[in-house]
Amino acid sequence: MKAPKPNSSNSSPVHVTILGTGDAFCSGGRHQSGYLIDTGRKRFLLEAGPAILATLKTHRIHADSLDVIVISHLHGDHFAGLPFLFLEFMYERPLKHQLVIAGPPRLEQRTWVLMRTMYPGFDLAQIKRKLKFVTLRPGEIQRIAGARVSAIRSPHTNPDVSLSVKLDLGSAKVVFSGDTGWNEELLDFSAGANLMICECTYYESSQFQFHINYPELRRNRDRFNVGRMILTHIGREVIERAPDIDMEVAFDGMKLEI
Repeated sequence: MKAPKPNSSNSSPVHVTILGTGDAFCSGGRHQSGYLIDTGRKRFLLEAGPAILATLKTHRIHADSLDVIVISHLHGDHFAGLPFLFLEFMYERPLKHQLVIAGPPRLEQRTWVLMRTMYPGFDLAQIKRKLKFVTLRPGEIQRIAGARVSAIRSPHTNPDVSLSVKLDLGSAKVVFSGDTGWNEELLDFSAGANLMICECTYYESSQFQFHINYPELRRNRDRFNVGRMILTHIGREVIERAPDIDMEVAFDGMKLEI
């Protein structure tokens, strides 16, 4: 397939900072999930793992500069950092604008349960007024902060919904697989993307159908019509087999321009 060309228009390039590339076990000392996409006008954060606030500060990125947070699914290594961001907004860097938090059904409910469990008795009224939760439903397109945001369901959790997400930013398209087992629908969904951030947790453990393993992904790489694919959510098996990996693997702190 012919891959899309990088952004060659007069618009500003899109900058991507890979904040965390680890799996739930932080294999290899990698931080858990987080990806910052900066269009020059808006900042989108994909995923908010437990250490996301520390990771943002390591890169000197102020949490209150975020415009949108997108969460793919309701596992702790992907959304458990939200309460720490809320604390930052409540006491250190108050939000001066509305922050959109988009993700699967029940994200808002589960987020407030988590917040109240971690910090019971806190007055959340003020921060709630600054947040807008948006439900992303598979097959639908929503316009959020100037981007066209769409999703498909990934085979990862049940009955909770897990998502693969696409951001059409106008000058560039970014697809994030989220956590997912092999999914043929992902081929069409990602077609035309300038960048695909794709999970690759396992190497040998092909019996686990809720994550993609490297051999399976490598066999199908040429079927993806994307400009650049980088692997993330890296597990122990992939780290141990690093000499056998001939696809681009993301690392914490990696910076890309599209």
